[in-house]
Amino acid sequence: MLLVTGATGNVGRNVVAQLLDAGEKVRAITRDPGARTLPGDVEVLAGDLTRPETLPAALRGVDRAFLFPLFGALGGFFDVARQAGLEHVVLLSSSAVTLPSPGWIGDRHLECESAVAASGLSWTYVRPGAFMANDLAWAAQIAAGGVVRGAYGRASTAPIDERDIAAVAVRSLLAPRPGMAYELTGPESLTQIDRVRIIGETIGSPLRFEEVPAEQIRRQLIERIPPQGADFLLARLAEAQDGAAETLPTVEEVTGRPAFGYAEWVAHRAADFDPGAR
Repeated sequence: MLLVTGATGNVGRNVVAQLLDAGEKVRAITRDPGARTLPGDVEVLAGDLTRPETLPAALRGVDRAFLFPLFGALGGFFDVARQAGLEHVVLLSSSAVTLPSPGWIGDRHLECESAVAASGLSWTYVRPGAFMANDLAWAAQIAAGGVVRGAYGRASTAPIDERDIAAVAVRSLLAPRPGMAYELTGPESLTQIDRVRIIGETIGSPLRFEEVPAEQIRRQLIERIPPQGADFLLARLAEAQDGAAETLPTVEEVTGRPAFGYAEWVAHRAADFDPGAR
């Protein structure tokens, strides 16, 4: 039995789907098991990583787990996991931990990695960079008039499809290689301007990127994440305006197939960008 935490998130739901496709038995925990959004083949139990007393039933009979990085809340999970006999954990981390200055986001993920290492359990870290799914935040602007407003439009990143992150995690669950830390990128270095253009070409709608002051974007970001996280993200974009982003072959090396390109991801998520595609 494999346990998936964060099973309704962008990565977690793909981990669930790919494990089911592989014929595995999957259990997921959620704070509200009555609001089912997972496939019927999944055993869904009530559980909350911030409340360890809810976890014994979820971990009973589980030998491997995919762990969502809930900041500051993993110690209790590992207390229960050791007692339950969990053997291997695959942690969703971040490539920010590899930076010379990891910043607020990298530091939070390093804390999660340290909690895993201190648990005494066998582990694998999956460290993606920017998610392609982050660009779903542009959907409302695209639907409202075809103009995406942002800061540092010429900043280059190599965003990764959430299906590829999940594929590396699933491989790490099915054929564990203890002590491995996989840094992941997508296959292309793209600016924000490039990505808006590709979205438009893929959904057949003329779109354009409009540069706005970074402070305006910061105000929007801190509605969803702490100010320190917003400052880190904007600083990384500011630094990425010169030159191409590094692309890594890790997805293909681990899974045996090429990583999905950005246009492939947009086509997969077209209904989220184009109301007419629903």
